[in-house]
Amino acid sequence: MPAQSLNHPPKSLWLMTAAAAALLLPGTARRAAADEPNSPAVRCESLPERMAGHWPDGSTRVISVHWLSEGPQAAQGPGEPGSLIIPAHCDLVGSVQERVGEGGQRYAIRFHLRLPGDWNGRFLFQGGGGSNGVLGDALGNYSAVAKPGILQGFAVVSQDSGHDNAVNNDPARGGVLVFGLDAQARANYGYASLPIVAAAAKAALRQYYGAPPRRSYFVGCSKGGEEGMVFAQRYAGEFDGIVANAPGMSLPRAALSEAWDTQALAALVQTTAGTALPFAKLSSAFSDADLGVARDAVLAACDAADGLKDGLVGDFTHCTAKRVDPELAARRCRGAKADGCLSRAQMQALDRMMAGPHDQGGHALYSDWPWDAGIASPNWRAWKMGGAGGTPPSLNVVLGGASLASDFTTPPTLLRADPQTLLDFLLAFDFDRDAAKIYATGAGFTHSAWEDMSARSADLGAFRRHGAKMIVVHGVSDPVFSINDTLAWWRDVDHLNRGQAARFVRVFAVPGMNHCGGGDATDQYDALTAVMHWVENAQAPDLIVATSRPRSAHPGRSRPLCPYPLVARYAGRGDPEYAQSFACR
Repeated sequence: MPAQSLNHPPKSLWLMTAAAAALLLPGTARRAAADEPNSPAVRCESLPERMAGHWPDGSTRVISVHWLSEGPQAAQGPGEPGSLIIPAHCDLVGSVQERVGEGGQRYAIRFHLRLPGDWNGRFLFQGGGGSNGVLGDALGNYSAVAKPGILQGFAVVSQDSGHDNAVNNDPARGGVLVFGLDAQARANYGYASLPIVAAAAKAALRQYYGAPPRRSYFVGCSKGGEEGMVFAQRYAGEFDGIVANAPGMSLPRAALSEAWDTQALAALVQTTAGTALPFAKLSSAFSDADLGVARDAVLAACDAADGLKDGLVGDFTHCTAKRVDPELAARRCRGAKADGCLSRAQMQALDRMMAGPHDQGGHALYSDWPWDAGIASPNWRAWKMGGAGGTPPSLNVVLGGASLASDFTTPPTLLRADPQTLLDFLLAFDFDRDAAKIYATGAGFTHSAWEDMSARSADLGAFRRHGAKMIVVHGVSDPVFSINDTLAWWRDVDHLNRGQAARFVRVFAVPGMNHCGGGDATDQYDALTAVMHWVENAQAPDLIVATSRPRSAHPGRSRPLCPYPLVARYAGRGDPEYAQSFACR
């Protein structure tokens, strides 16, 4: 779900937070000596002149260009925040299609391109996150267990998808989601900005290096994962390899699920009918101890199904409510509510949430969800109900609610960007009356939000014919995009390709992992290198080795991530903490 405008503690949501500030550090530009007329630095400084007449979109304007010497650079990304020693490179910021839109808002598609002096011949498009609206650091920092793309020699581009959170921000009309009131801004956010930025970056590469990229790759998570899907479905010839992690391929439908979950949780703490529920009270629907009880029930029901009790539900597709409900019932409070048990209402709320949103006729509005041990993690809680006392706030409310109102329904609903207003909106949402608005047009919008902001087509024929490859990695305990939706999409792709989809697209589930990371899981992996080997060496990934974070409950643990529908199963011998003791079967 869009998670760019507000932040929260879990580091696993690194793709949901980014800042454009301090990307161009004063005093770092270095001009080459006069006797080096074709040096990378001189070519960098003259790039705007060299690009005149060569930009694919004639409205392109260079905002800034600098040659940056090797040195430290603040970086956003997975793992611990800090500085990287970035190699010398040409740093360019550009703008395309500047315009005045709805309500007098000034819009443009901005992009940030880094061109290393020591180029490896590859191009990397760095996906965005949440509602975007930030330029991105264009460092290609995609994994805690791999060097950022710029350190590997990639030319890297990032973009803001056509709106700027610092400029396009109206607290009385959705805050940074005000772009949802502008039809073109919606389209740019959903898909239209992507090929424009890719084309601009590749054109600059050709002028700067004198040659096109040898290979082109995309990597992103969440909204960035959806952007990878957009490229594969709409612009199939742009990339040779795509990594689409936790893809928000069904953004508007997932927003319905966020409203559904909010109503289920609110029912647990609403004490007086007809009165507004105080926002801070939502977080008391489950205590941390309550979520731990739910996790224990899931593990008791399903942990051993993959052949090993290890705190992970490897065989998650068979972990259903039918298996879990008896274990929940065994943990139901027999008297007053206490920390070591769950109330009947809490058990019913969990069942309702995991079943996914439906209308009164029983028709699914999004997807169901797997039962998994990551339900007890801070990341899962942050999305569903927020921290104790409402800090941090529920992301389903402040991000999902804002997006559903401003961006994902037509006509958009104008709301103040404050948590209480957004909670009131979600609690009043009628799934029989209002859910259809994600497919509606009118009021100045010729395309529905679903048409503009989803990427769920199973038709990847052009992508396959291009010879491109895709890897999708998704956490089983993702609290905002259900892996069950991703797997249903893959089965559709496989059906269209007569059971041969694995020849060009594979999905890897991560048991216990939340959104883009987090949870008690082996959530550290390098899918970009895997897709590069697939593209360049014809080595299809039969598994991806993943490790746990140093501060996890099982530091140093490793597991193979297996291509769906295979599951990592213990081989019966060897240390169960290491990947080599498992096989994908």
